[in-house]
Amino acid sequence: MSNDERVSFAERGRQLVDNFQDIKYFSITVQKTNVQNHIRNDSNKLYNYMINLLLLEEMAKYDDVRFVPDPRSIKVESGNSLHDYLQTQLWFDRGVTTQLATCPSDSSCSRNVQFADMLSGLVQSHFEDNKSAPWAIMGPRIISKKLFFS
Repeated sequence: MSNDERVSFAERGRQLVDNFQDIKYFSITVQKTNVQNHIRNDSNKLYNYMINLLLLEEMAKYDDVRFVPDPRSIKVESGNSLHDYLQTQLWFDRGVTTQLATCPSDSSCSRNVQFADMLSGLVQSHFEDNKSAPWAIMGPRIISKKLFFS
């Protein structure tokens, strides 16, 4: 998207979350250059860990969660899926009975995933490209975490 399109998206996204209090935006950003090489060898493990840090607490609040991740999260080199990892974390670490239904979807098939991709682009533009006008609009409405920014 152009910067003007990102600004328009940010304005509409802010309006949406302001009008519907049950909608929440989350983001997690990692400074990959500060992540040890052995961790970066399987980028999906880092991705899975980040999803855990970002969403597990929120997921634990509900009896049933429908999780629609990017298809790249299905398997890591160890053969364990993100779904199994999160379900185990919910049951054993959080002690909840949350049932997780994982439905991977490519953005070409889902407007919700397209929205998440656009939100991700807004966050990326802020942190990587220093194009922060959209972030100034939407950032205060995003529950944002940062890793390895020391």
